[in-house]
Amino acid sequence: MLLDLARDRRVLFVGGKGGVGKTAVASAVGLHQAQRGARVLVVSTDPAHNLGHLWARPVGDRILTLWQDGSGPAAPRRACLSGVEIDPDATTSAHLEEVGATLRSMMPDHLQGEVDKHLQLAARSPGTHEAAVLERIATLLQEHGGEDDDAFDLIVFDTAPSGHTARLMALPEIMTAWTSALLDRRTRAERFGAAVRALDADDAPDGSSQAARDRRIRQVLARRQARFEAMREVLTDAERCSFVIVLTAERLPVLESVELHAQLADTGVDVGGFVVNRLSPRDAGDFLAQRRDQEEGHLAELSRLVPGALLDTLPMLGGDLVGAEALQRLGAQLR
Repeated sequence: MLLDLARDRRVLFVGGKGGVGKTAVASAVGLHQAQRGARVLVVSTDPAHNLGHLWARPVGDRILTLWQDGSGPAAPRRACLSGVEIDPDATTSAHLEEVGATLRSMMPDHLQGEVDKHLQLAARSPGTHEAAVLERIATLLQEHGGEDDDAFDLIVFDTAPSGHTARLMALPEIMTAWTSALLDRRTRAERFGAAVRALDADDAPDGSSQAARDRRIRQVLARRQARFEAMREVLTDAERCSFVIVLTAERLPVLESVELHAQLADTGVDVGGFVVNRLSPRDAGDFLAQRRDQEEGHLAELSRLVPGALLDTLPMLGGDLVGAEALQRLGAQLR
């Protein structure tokens, strides 16, 4: 199931409860596809990043090559696996800096200080980090998910735990509607301003400068609306994008995964299936054999609660899961 999705889709989200192995599964499927000739980007959106720990090397907020095909000469389309960890604080700062520059260009000099005060409050406001991360995801999809030579064949998003991710997946529709409402209000404000200037040309503000500010505001809002609409189109297009829920065969991860499945379905996101990680072996002693029986019961409950759901299983592997060789072993277990 998972390999079919990775081969047929351009965007793959990997999510689930914290601690179930989302980063390992995202990296393993990314490496598997890269070693078969694809250009793959793994994006960590979880503030508690594990991508760098998994690859035993620093991975920051800039795209970094984690693995590259060494069998031939370097070329723009050379198969590779790249990674990036979205830094929420840096992303928020960059987002607010852009907003501040836009606001300052529209405000008279005596209001510049008020703009700074507003941005300082916004940096601490609920939802600011979410909006900034969402915009960064939308930008990555826009810049690297197309058809040109710089595009990746597959972008895999390694997401934060379930509740945060469900909210994030619903945000594009919310932000699109919110921006549309702002554009509508902007249109009414422009009409009212034009009427005032027409009635009293002598006392009204300078028409040319006001019209320029109006155009600038509209351009900013329209650009954001287009970006969120494009992201929403990708998320809800089952031929381009799918979501895979990773879990372990335990009671709480199963129940949380069922809830996440329902939340994603409500937002119109295609859920390709479930990946059950770290399944206990039957032939390694009575304790693990008994645990495997218990796990099978939880998986039966998952199949009952989500009829027809596709399930992939990954065994419990010995040793630390670190580096390309270990991830390749995990990827060999994928189907």
